[in-house]
Amino acid sequence: MTDQADPPDVPADLWSTIDDLYAWLDANRRVDGQAELLLRVLKLSEEVGEVSEAVIGALGQNPRKGVSHTWEDVQGELCDVVITALVALRTLTPDTRDVLTRHVARVRERSLGSASAV
Repeated sequence: MTDQADPPDVPADLWSTIDDLYAWLDANRRVDGQAELLLRVLKLSEEVGEVSEAVIGALGQNPRKGVSHTWEDVQGELCDVVITALVALRTLTPDTRDVLTRHVARVRERSLGSASAV
């Protein structure tokens, strides 16, 4: 992995970016309440579908399209999934960072157990 500087118009802090995206979506929403939450969660399915499309395209598995994507495209689509998930989580709670940190710690302990102390 190379050490690259952030583009000048992208905040360096992931969490402030997630908050900014949440605020932008909130200011431009077309529905309210649970419907808005449902749509943000459903957006994940759309993004995961785009990952699948990119993988199929990178492997050239669609004979009609051939190789239509790169593995860099797959990386970008996976990033979109992560961002979309974090914005959906932010829609549920303003404590997004803490909720994710605690959950990752639980998954790490459950998956790696005492090996996670290394």
